[in-house]
Amino acid sequence: MTDHNPALENLLTETRAFAPSEEFAAAANAKGDLYAHAEADRLEFWAEQARRHLTWDTPFTEVLDFSGAPTARWFADGRLNAAYNAVDRHVEAGNGDRTAILFEGEPGDTRTLTYADLQREVSKAANALESLGVATGDRVAIYLPMIPEAVIAMLACARIGAAHSVVFGGFSAEALYSRIIDADATAVITADGGYRRGKPSALKPAVDDALAKGETNVKHVLVVRRTEQDVAWTEGRDVWWHDALGEASAEHAPVAVEAEHPLFILYTSGTTGKPKGILHTTGGYLTQAAYTHWNVFDLKPETDVYWCTADVGWVTGHSYITYGPLINGATQVLYEGTPDTPHQGRWWEIVEKYGVTILYTAPTAIRTCMKWGDDVPAKFDLSSLRLLGSVGEPINPEAWMWYRRVIGGDKAPIVDTWWQTETGAIMISPLPGVTATKPGSAQVPLPGVSVSIWDDAGEAVGPGGGGYLVLDQPWPSMLRGIWGDEQRFSDTYWSRFPGTYFAGDGAKYDADGDIWLLGRVDDVMNISGHRLSTTEIESALVSHEWVAEAAVVGASDDTTGQAVVAFVILRGDAKEKTDEVGEGADVVAALRNHVASEIGPIAKPRSILVVAELPKTRSGKIMRRLLRDVAENRQVGDVTTLADSSVMDLISSGMKGSSAQD
Repeated sequence: MTDHNPALENLLTETRAFAPSEEFAAAANAKGDLYAHAEADRLEFWAEQARRHLTWDTPFTEVLDFSGAPTARWFADGRLNAAYNAVDRHVEAGNGDRTAILFEGEPGDTRTLTYADLQREVSKAANALESLGVATGDRVAIYLPMIPEAVIAMLACARIGAAHSVVFGGFSAEALYSRIIDADATAVITADGGYRRGKPSALKPAVDDALAKGETNVKHVLVVRRTEQDVAWTEGRDVWWHDALGEASAEHAPVAVEAEHPLFILYTSGTTGKPKGILHTTGGYLTQAAYTHWNVFDLKPETDVYWCTADVGWVTGHSYITYGPLINGATQVLYEGTPDTPHQGRWWEIVEKYGVTILYTAPTAIRTCMKWGDDVPAKFDLSSLRLLGSVGEPINPEAWMWYRRVIGGDKAPIVDTWWQTETGAIMISPLPGVTATKPGSAQVPLPGVSVSIWDDAGEAVGPGGGGYLVLDQPWPSMLRGIWGDEQRFSDTYWSRFPGTYFAGDGAKYDADGDIWLLGRVDDVMNISGHRLSTTEIESALVSHEWVAEAAVVGASDDTTGQAVVAFVILRGDAKEKTDEVGEGADVVAALRNHVASEIGPIAKPRSILVVAELPKTRSGKIMRRLLRDVAENRQVGDVTTLADSSVMDLISSGMKGSSAQD
């Protein structure tokens, strides 16, 4: 951070806007007066949401206690159960026959579970866990593929008041072991395997390896049979899921817990190398997950078919697959596999098959589909889609426009959402039916949420300014701590601006006061005294008709301090288009000049490397630190978290064969 230029530069401009149709606005769940209602009495607003969206065993009388800041207590004297709210009350209301989950396995197998089915299976799983000694207050590690049992297992834990710790099925045995140890889990729920890219992918061996690494308190491992792979078996410890549930009663009384009772721990990466166990509790988290799902996605539970493409191993799968949608009585699609198995149109085939009306996915996936070409989704009927959402990182304006045009038929509103594992639920998003959406902007805080952008001195920046995104008032779904490390909780999130949550992201306001996310402040580059966001330069590159995806990093430069180095993936039809200007350096020159035209000469990349793929984690996040290693000719760091570690070999060899551009 430089003293003379404390704010992020605000260079890229976007003037397109799309107002909601009169028909959509008239029927929308959220109306424009929601903002004024929340502003008039923020705490009473949240109390109303808690009463409207949840059923309480013991009604709360206290809304917020922030006297123990930075830890908050929301609705603390109330009692409720998450599984009851997600399942039982819908059955009791006469909606037991409504479809809850439409499961599509990667091999093409399907299952349909109604809310009555879900109630039965969750109750059996809860009884099975209790019979294995799991009790209220315990922690259970869940290491499963994207199958219905993943949702059932989470809800079964919540039903008995045991906190779940879901570990993404792509993580290694070492990663699983560290999470089991940190949470002091007493049981693990896993599967023999799942299907990925057309073949079985084993999971149980990673659990066995993890538990062999050292002493744990795990007494039992519940194993779902999914792929029929042979698995090693430890007698007395390992139990087949179908055997345990087959012997269990379908009747189970949910345990009412205090609103501040731990619901789950979810581990997210930390700069120290040790994962951070983000703790979320019950009442406040469920309130905001349900409220945001209802209003941001404009859910009509009787008619909508909702599909969030995330994995339950990430917070999006917690809030917008397991809890938010089910609390709201949604019918949703659960898909096990990848977007291109067995063909690149698999997602769109699923949309057509189930008549999906609401789709929530990541910008990485959208850009990947752009790369494959418009002709792939054109083969399928996507007319059922009425609302689209994006999550996980800032979305480039051109990717947003492609999503609207090709997938949404130029009619479906897009809700570009900003939130984090730590925030628990969406914080910034357009409200469909209210907001005139802008390509690439998350726009404004949701009613009831208070967000600001500050400079280095902790002063709010005005319209057109950029800086640090902060949350300056507590919110119901906020993290309650880092499991077992309160000092780290304070140091990580509350020390940069004492008493205020710093999200770690940069952001800017446009002239209208709408918010544009600029990525992690760690990814900001300082070029000749100008602090530039990688996100804006990536967006400028993706706005070119040849480019499907781009990643930008700063590399050391003797003259400017840092220089822009870009890695780009071309669209599927770019070969024909680039033939018009020739190969190699001419393409690079055209893209460099395009960035200069869109942003200014200061942002022109020093070098651009055209690549077939970018280094991404299994969740789709681009690992820019590895690209920085390449850009600065260092040895490439740890690649074990990548979906395909061979990508870095290709990029490194390509970089050595390329030449910097003047």
